[in-house]
Amino acid sequence: MNPTDIEVFLEAQKRRIEQQLPLYISTLSAPKKIKDAMNYSLEAGGKRIRPLLLVGTLHSFGQDEQIGIPAACAIEMIHTYSLIHDDLPSMDDDDLRRGKPTNHKIFGEAFAILAGDGLLTFSFQLISELTNDTISAEKKVALITELAKAAGPEGMVGGQVADMEGEGAQLTLEDLEYIHRHKTGKLLAYSVIAGAIIANATEEQLKKLEQFAHHLGIAFQIRDDILDIEGSVELIGKPIGSDIANHKNTYPALLTLDGAKEKLEYHINEAKKFLFSVEMKHDILEYMCNLIASRDH
Repeated sequence: MNPTDIEVFLEAQKRRIEQQLPLYISTLSAPKKIKDAMNYSLEAGGKRIRPLLLVGTLHSFGQDEQIGIPAACAIEMIHTYSLIHDDLPSMDDDDLRRGKPTNHKIFGEAFAILAGDGLLTFSFQLISELTNDTISAEKKVALITELAKAAGPEGMVGGQVADMEGEGAQLTLEDLEYIHRHKTGKLLAYSVIAGAIIANATEEQLKKLEQFAHHLGIAFQIRDDILDIEGSVELIGKPIGSDIANHKNTYPALLTLDGAKEKLEYHINEAKKFLFSVEMKHDILEYMCNLIASRDH
């Protein structure tokens, strides 16, 4: 596909995911307020990079993207839960997310915590209840196991802990990459791996795609750090310069802004190297590499 066709494809998949997310919440037999709080953050927008990576991977293997929508929505729910909790007063204490007041500013801290908990646990229910004939019980177990690893203490939660413990300390590049490989990269990598599992990828293909996604996840975080310096609040939807103000360990702080840009280019090139080593269509995932490298929000 040419770039215009890819943009059309990704926009159509994004709309499909955004239409499905509130429908899933509406099926819950739960108090209205908690459903409203969950929906508030789900419907706040966002790039939807993670679910798009899953359906993009399915397409790259010649599979029907529709079969991956429930798992894609589950990933977006976990990502959204992490943002709700990150914004809490006891964590980053942010008032703005995606251009809107953060969840706890609207619903209060207790309901924000519960909304995050609800999204986290419901995501596993979504995968366990997959009914498509092409997704066997063994695949469901694999998808759930890998998601638990990516989101839990071996993944995103562990990265968040390392990030908090590193505040106020001078970290090495290795320390920083550990944080972002786990805090950001593991869930992003899972998005690719989940698509590959559903598409019946071989073990060799899975290993190469895991390396592809690892480098893509680091690149994603480096670009985030750069945008905190060069971005605009209108596009990003949250305050600029908060990393510097909060004395956060970032790639520009450690490597200088130019050094961070060089490291970003390195990881994007490495990601493409592993991507092109897999026998599949590459156009959509290559486009997403370029998108992550150059995004302005």
